[in-house]
Amino acid sequence: MTFNNRVTEMLGVEIPIIQAPMGWIARSQLASAVSNAGGMGIIETSSGELDQIKIEIKKMKDLTDKPWGVNIAQAFVRDPNIAQFVIDQGVRFVTTSAGSPTRYTEPLKAAGLTVFHVVPTLKAALKAIAAGVDGLIVEGGEGGGFKSPNEVASMVLLPLIRSRTDVPIIAAGGFIDGSSMAAAFALGAEGIQMGTRMVSALESPVHDNWKNAIISAEDTGTVFLNKFHSPALRALRTERTTRLERLPDTNVMTEFGTAKDLYFDGDMEAAIPLSGQVAGRIDSIKPVTDIIRETHLEFMEIIADLYKQYH
Repeated sequence: MTFNNRVTEMLGVEIPIIQAPMGWIARSQLASAVSNAGGMGIIETSSGELDQIKIEIKKMKDLTDKPWGVNIAQAFVRDPNIAQFVIDQGVRFVTTSAGSPTRYTEPLKAAGLTVFHVVPTLKAALKAIAAGVDGLIVEGGEGGGFKSPNEVASMVLLPLIRSRTDVPIIAAGGFIDGSSMAAAFALGAEGIQMGTRMVSALESPVHDNWKNAIISAEDTGTVFLNKFHSPALRALRTERTTRLERLPDTNVMTEFGTAKDLYFDGDMEAAIPLSGQVAGRIDSIKPVTDIIRETHLEFMEIIADLYKQYH
């Protein structure tokens, strides 16, 4: 059984799974593996290293002939010409996040690109639709990374936004396998985004220390930081993040640390290791192909079993 819905049609992918645009991580090595496995690989811009991003985009064109896209994380990209930069690279799919959907949607769509905007609330979703986006990435508070301080769980947020909108939805925050994907579809999504699961993938460029920390994390192994500032963050529980959790008045962005020392040198206390609550469900490092294939098969099995049981 194959997928055939608005997300697969709009994105041109076989399987409606997209990879989250983690800074420094979502580059050609990981993104091409996702695209080649039938999903949608995404290249990040949140690192701000646009010269390197140009190189990564060129690599993508050599590494895959499947669809892939770029994320524009507005709060972290200061280049006012970022939209034109993305257009000039020949990209056809863009996700926008961490800012107003009114800023880039019009010029991107005018150039023929498909645009999905990341939203953490119903209010943000309605604003994005008014701005003319093609679809939404609805991100629950379970997800890792930079978050809205007012977190809403996917179980509440997805059906709420679905009941008030009719554009395609990709569910983010808590989705790592076929069972969670089936739940997302039951709540109104037509695709899922994987972040933490992809950080722990074999092709992820991060140090094995981070991958192993995800694998060993318990269900209570993440912390929600910066709730009284913006952006908030969800991250793995470490000595550093546990200390910051006890300082609610402190803006932890001032103590984020040196990301590259964590990401690539494996010093788990050098910075805040952004990860979602699903870390507590991940128990092994797997190739991207296996992650996507197993998710697809499990999803189809669950749907078929539910149909047999309740039809």
